[in-house]
Amino acid sequence: MITIISGSNRKNNKTLHFARYAYEKLSKETNEEVKFLDLSELEGNVVYENMYKDSDQPKMIQHIQDTYFIPSTKFWFFIPEYNGSYPGIVKLLLDAMSIREYKPSFDNKKACITGIASGRAGNLRGMDHLAEVLNHLGIHVHPNKNPISSIFKLLNAEDNSLSADGEETIQKQVVQILKF
Repeated sequence: MITIISGSNRKNNKTLHFARYAYEKLSKETNEEVKFLDLSELEGNVVYENMYKDSDQPKMIQHIQDTYFIPSTKFWFFIPEYNGSYPGIVKLLLDAMSIREYKPSFDNKKACITGIASGRAGNLRGMDHLAEVLNHLGIHVHPNKNPISSIFKLLNAEDNSLSADGEETIQKQVVQILKF
């Protein structure tokens, strides 16, 4: 199973458009199950006093781990640039997933990373930061981290559909994650 993670918990975020497009393309090009985890759909407060207690983790965290992390063999992270790195919600999620079922969630799995930014660097630093954390967790990261910059030039202002250049960029990484 491959899980695509749209790494922003902000409502109406632009990262979601790239991640959804990738989900649609990947689902059509493989017989493998593909799941989509949209962090902007997390309900309520995601910081819990007991989130780091193995036996007492909140049901929401257990559900995410059991549904998206443990069954996956590959992850595809779409991460926007927030303050020169990746969003804290992604780090919080990875931290919480490392408590109850560490090895089944991470050990020897694979990941691709796509950085999303309105500026010119495509979240290069954030992709490197996330790759280091994923490697520490035991996940093998594809060497071609995909920076997508100047996203407002790649998104149609009316309906947020991707331009031909945006689609081509995602398509290249679809091929890479399937071969990885």
